Amino acid sequence: MKFISIFYGLFLLSILGIYWNLGSQKLRLWTLLLASLVFYTSWQIQYLPLLLALTFINFRLGLEIGKNTSPTKHSQNSQISNEEWQISQSDWNLNRLKILWFGIILNVGLLLSFKYLPIVLKWIFNISVESTNSPFKLVAPLGISFFTFECIAYLIDVYRGAPATNQFLKFATYKLFFAKLISGPITRYHNFALQFNTLQFPNVNRISEALWLIGRGAVKKGILADNLGIFVDLCFGNLQRAGSTDLWLATIAYGLQLYLDFNGYVDIARGSALLFGLVLPENFDFPYFSTSIADFWRRWHITLGDWLRNYLYFPLGGSRSGLMRTCLNLFIVMIVAGIWHGSAWGFIIWGTLHGLALAVHRLTDALSDRFDWLSVFWQNPIGIIFAWLLTQFMVFTSWIWFRLPNVQDSALVMQNFWGRSADAQFFEKVYVEALNSTPHQISWLMFFLFLFMLASYTFKRGMKLELSWPIKLVFVPLCFYAVWLLAPAGSLPYIYFDF
Repeated sequence: MKFISIFYGLFLLSILGIYWNLGSQKLRLWTLLLASLVFYTSWQIQYLPLLLALTFINFRLGLEIGKNTSPTKHSQNSQISNEEWQISQSDWNLNRLKILWFGIILNVGLLLSFKYLPIVLKWIFNISVESTNSPFKLVAPLGISFFTFECIAYLIDVYRGAPATNQFLKFATYKLFFAKLISGPITRYHNFALQFNTLQFPNVNRISEALWLIGRGAVKKGILADNLGIFVDLCFGNLQRAGSTDLWLATIAYGLQLYLDFNGYVDIARGSALLFGLVLPENFDFPYFSTSIADFWRRWHITLGDWLRNYLYFPLGGSRSGLMRTCLNLFIVMIVAGIWHGSAWGFIIWGTLHGLALAVHRLTDALSDRFDWLSVFWQNPIGIIFAWLLTQFMVFTSWIWFRLPNVQDSALVMQNFWGRSADAQFFEKVYVEALNSTPHQISWLMFFLFLFMLASYTFKRGMKLELSWPIKLVFVPLCFYAVWLLAPAGSLPYIYFDF
């Protein structure tokens, strides 16, 4: 059931009608849970028992970690000595830590099994589980990466002192909520569950905001991302024939496609949730206007960045153990981010490049604190523009390894970035027959898209302006009509469904 489809619209309206006509919280939770099961069944019914089992296991692990099995707290009237109480308390904390590690290993092990088992079987036994003709074909469950990261976050939060829920219905509804199940955003249980206790029918402002999010998300994905994706697929699918100009255009187009594809999905997810009275976290904040790689990761895939920071970077020591250890921690975090995205070497290289860039940025910050002239340079207009260009050059070129995780393909693109001309057949097939366009026209289209993004950035971040709710409601049907007219036939799959 695709987000941009009549079936999803009917599904959403039907569930909303049932949901808001029920008076009790329990019945509403059951409605959302059953709807989520139906939604996931429409994609991969074979993995539904696995997700349900994992949900129950993590629920039980959370109860065990949060269970206070320590003896009565020590007081002047206690029957045990202070030393005995401290020993019991230490044993209790050690037991909780063991349960936490079991849960982390279980979730990470399952995730790595689906991502890396095909490689292990191919290396050791020469068995292919990725070929469509293989009897051992293995397809990872949709959303498994986001699912396991949320489970790990919940267990760690409970270990750190947050209360464990004893309501499986509420926990299962949170874990399987259809709007965020497949591609996030990554949401913490306690922030989400509190909203169930204060549910109110959305007012006009919220309804208009929800519909506007869905409408603009459909435009980002259905019109912009998918049309860019056609050009990207044509270029990167014919690497031997593409010229340097084509590869540069495809690289920039892919960076825009990835952002608009994922951001469009999140907009539709957030808009859908808002209609149920639930607020999902934002996941993007104009990342392509960042002037440093650290700022980019504060604005790109925000919930993943928060997860890596809170559950990996800080436990590794963060920035508390000196500059070099900080750089090492940043490097490790980004390697993990690469592994999380996929099993191919390209993702590891992508994570390595971002880890190195974050380390260099931290070293540059340290030098700027020492030398006043360097600090002044980064703050003047020339320095800001240079920092933006440098950051975006690094981000967009590193996307090559993300789009072409096969190292041979991505290395070929890097080699052909300069001094290579496209053959005549490539130009004819791609630009004339497939796109009915020219490289100059595509360049101008992407430039105008950038100008539109810049205008949006200026209005929202610079001038703090927002559209009023009547204007949003006017634009919503126009967005849907535009998608119906301009979206390519047979929409492309969401890119982050693969992760």
